[in-house]
Amino acid sequence: MKSLLHLSDTHFGTEVPAVVAALERMVLREAPEVVLLSGDITQRATRAQFRTARAFLDRLRLPWSVIPGNHDIPLLDLVTRMLRPYARYRQELGEASTHGLLDLPGLRLIRVKSTRRRRHIDGELSRRQIAEVSRALREAPSGVLRLVVTHQPVWVDRERDRHNRCHGADLALSRWRDAGADLLLAGHIHWPFVRRIAGDRPVWAVNAGTATSSRVRDGVPQSCNLLRWDPSRPRAGAELQRWDYLAGDDGFHPIETTRLQFD
Repeated sequence: MKSLLHLSDTHFGTEVPAVVAALERMVLREAPEVVLLSGDITQRATRAQFRTARAFLDRLRLPWSVIPGNHDIPLLDLVTRMLRPYARYRQELGEASTHGLLDLPGLRLIRVKSTRRRRHIDGELSRRQIAEVSRALREAPSGVLRLVVTHQPVWVDRERDRHNRCHGADLALSRWRDAGADLLLAGHIHWPFVRRIAGDRPVWAVNAGTATSSRVRDGVPQSCNLLRWDPSRPRAGAELQRWDYLAGDDGFHPIETTRLQFD
């Protein structure tokens, strides 16, 4: 089995040291093929916070992949926000870290930048982005799992969170479903869930809660998701585990497993 660890909303600058340490222990034990961090890596996009985040990722000693969230663009430094919104992000995390493809045995991951310098919180997907992702989905090798990750979600499971969906979400969901998407990963709302979206073919929405921040919501502790799949038959052998930080044990533990069906 292969595995991918999905983290989100670490919000370095508000991290809880004990939770960070527990997450590092969990990663060491589980040894996923890659760690995916779906945005809001920092709280206020400062150089110090990005450096702390980079140090955390380097300590994992595993391949990692990231996309920016709305908190990863300077909020109060308006000049930098307008002229060089991702300068600090790219300086610490790499020039090609805002979007792109990642292929693993039995899996294709498509990273999409849903943040915009002109939007404070909301995400947006342009028609060009939607078309490019659709093409990447259709060009994926036959039989692999096809994942798309954004920061702001394309689909949510609670009516109260609908306003947090990306602008352009309905078109993206329709086009990406037609193009063969299997899982839509996101964060942003600090609410973890995995749900099969109703429609003519199975598509799963997977949201991660905050991984390390004190900014927990709705009584849900820090959490992350671990996707496991069989590379020899990925569409028949995939499951999603949610892991929560349990303060009494000072560790992350699996609390829910969902068997993912794609046919």
